[in-house]
Amino acid sequence: MDWKTWYQAHLCTAQEAVQKIQSGSRVVVAHACGEPSAILDAMVANAAQYRNVEIVHMVAMGKAEYCKPEYDENFHHNAFFLGGSTRGAAAEGRVDFTPVYFSEIPGVLREELRPNVTMLQCSPPDEHGYVSLGVSVDYTKGAAETSDLVIAQVNKNMPRTLGDSFLHVTQIGCLVELDTPVIELAPPKITEVERAIGENVTQLIKDGDTLQLGIGAIPDAVLLFLKEKNDLGIHTEMFSDGVVELVEAGVITNKAKTLHRGQSVATFLMGTRRLYDYVDNNPAVAMYPVDYVNDPYIIGQNDNLVSINSCVQIDIMGQVVSTSAGLRQISGVGGQVDFVRGANLSKGGRAIMAMPSTTGKGKISKIVPFLDQGSAVTTSRNDVNYVVTEYGIAQLRGKSLRKRAEALIEIAHPDFREELRAEFRRRYPRDY
Repeated sequence: MDWKTWYQAHLCTAQEAVQKIQSGSRVVVAHACGEPSAILDAMVANAAQYRNVEIVHMVAMGKAEYCKPEYDENFHHNAFFLGGSTRGAAAEGRVDFTPVYFSEIPGVLREELRPNVTMLQCSPPDEHGYVSLGVSVDYTKGAAETSDLVIAQVNKNMPRTLGDSFLHVTQIGCLVELDTPVIELAPPKITEVERAIGENVTQLIKDGDTLQLGIGAIPDAVLLFLKEKNDLGIHTEMFSDGVVELVEAGVITNKAKTLHRGQSVATFLMGTRRLYDYVDNNPAVAMYPVDYVNDPYIIGQNDNLVSINSCVQIDIMGQVVSTSAGLRQISGVGGQVDFVRGANLSKGGRAIMAMPSTTGKGKISKIVPFLDQGSAVTTSRNDVNYVVTEYGIAQLRGKSLRKRAEALIEIAHPDFREELRAEFRRRYPRDY
């Protein structure tokens, strides 16, 4: 059977596709802006058919209605990462959280979880019958290759990204043609504090460096101050609209990269239509599964790799908390540790943890004597290198606990430095 015949034979509506999901199934949903919202809506509308269907994914950018209490008997969400639409249900005990490094999710799906169904979104097929996973390759490709059934929303609005981003239509059991808008993420508002952090971070970035950028106001603030740099490269789990601006300004060229020279490498994308149009059929952008992009060994093959991540809290020994507030789970590890370790393996690499010095409208210090009870350490003190706030840069790698504490106190908010110094004096009385 040629691919066109297969395609026509497996076309169906979203309502017909979700009828194939059985009670007790494990369903993996494509990540973030790759989420097939129309198919999820059809599944939720069909909730009465199901009992105990497990929904597995990372960041939910849609409504996540399957987390509502009225669907407790029908669906159960198992999250690798919590976001705005799932965090509340998790706090109420109606969502499970599974800790795992982003780079290891495809392996966990293959070896431990073994999904029955994968729901994804893709571009229309090319002349050879291949669809592109567009903005969400990450664990989505591996899940599709592992599942018994793949349900795909074929969407003309999904960009055709290149790299290892393709599935053949004969790997897809249900093809649902729906041209809905791809989910977009608007650029965040950048405050003066974040601008100051961005300016400090860029002091650590040199011409020719390859960057990993996280998501949010701090990475976007860093991009604001890179316009005087030259020949920067991108090897990152994700990027957004700010990278497009620097490409158009001639700042990001990828010419100095030692791996995938000439290409920006990522595993997923979140941004506006401007970003999606830029990456569409663009050979200067290469999308690969996350077990390749986020593998610390692969990351480390990029010389001068600079990773930029953020966190919730750091103690004066350098232990970093990024996923929880005490016992309350608020996000997930994502690729932070993957890239911190990759940057530390990179020749000339630098791992940067960037954060505002306070939270809670300035009433709570993020640099603390002791982590909040129940907090899970995300990045160990053995892995941390640079920590940056609006008050400066602390370099920790290779330093004793005493020297680390001194450096971190200097970049804490002035309102909290005396409290931190009091704890320092208690621990290190010989210094006074």
